[in-house]
Amino acid sequence: MHARTIRITAILLMLAGATLLTGCQKAYYSALESVGVHKRDLMVERVEKARDTQTEAKEQFNSALERFQVVLGKDGGELQDKYEQLNDEYEESKELAEEVKDRIDSVEDVSLALFDEWEQEITEYSSKKLASKSRRKLIHTRSQYKTMITAMRRAEKSMHPVLTTLHDQVLYLKHNLNAQAISSLKEDLGEIKTDVASLVKRMEASIDEANQFISTIR
Repeated sequence: MHARTIRITAILLMLAGATLLTGCQKAYYSALESVGVHKRDLMVERVEKARDTQTEAKEQFNSALERFQVVLGKDGGELQDKYEQLNDEYEESKELAEEVKDRIDSVEDVSLALFDEWEQEITEYSSKKLASKSRRKLIHTRSQYKTMITAMRRAEKSMHPVLTTLHDQVLYLKHNLNAQAISSLKEDLGEIKTDVASLVKRMEASIDEANQFISTIR
């Protein structure tokens, strides 16, 4: 491991604890910049991670839908096995949904720090021409960011109704391990399919916006 990498890792570990205790994000970002990690680069990295996690979530929710359709549509088999399969899909979907939210929160955190810093640095120009140019760039970047983060939050919220329905399904099946329960749950497959289709559409829109934003800010 290179010395610079070791140094960055050590600072990150130290500040992770400090941030949890004090919430001092300013010190956190300042320390990163001291080793060459700037807010703009960090923002791009976090947007990329949020985008990639959304892609994983989209695939997982599709997988959950397919599994529910197969399991509930198949006659026979151990009902306990069916419950466990569906519960696994629900738990994986829930875990990724929480990760998506955390990723988006981290994007919002660094973007606030970046835009605040940008605003402050505009006042430091002695050249009005350059200050004006930087201001226009800030306004444009903020506008694109707002479009992207709105799409991300919209996609995130679209996961909620799907998770709610999946949870209801597995919870009902857990306490009603019989053929009649399976038949009853089949009635909700249409609703799940509709919600997942809406979710996938919003996820793809969010992913597209993330790609456009990354391309612009770089």
